[in-house]
Amino acid sequence: MTDALGSIDMPERGRSEDETAESQKKPRRGGKRGKKGPFARLALFYRQIVAELRKVVWPTRSQLSSYTSVVIVFVAIIIGLVTVIDLGINRVVGYVFG
Repeated sequence: MTDALGSIDMPERGRSEDETAESQKKPRRGGKRGKKGPFARLALFYRQIVAELRKVVWPTRSQLSSYTSVVIVFVAIIIGLVTVIDLGINRVVGYVFG
């Protein structure tokens, strides 16, 4: 039994060969983009970039400076941590093989 939209399990009966052939053709590519030249597509791309950049919520100067300082402090901590681990591994390797 099928519902109002038809069932996926059971193929529809009564289709003619023309309808079946049309439904199996590949869709046409291009559309509006296919008709434009490379410079028009490039101009559209840049217009879309500008439109997206207008949607961005940019941080204020104080937010930007605080974010930057947080990143610099975090990177300095990670550098120190990696340095301590590297020196520890260096001493262990020197003790084992040296």
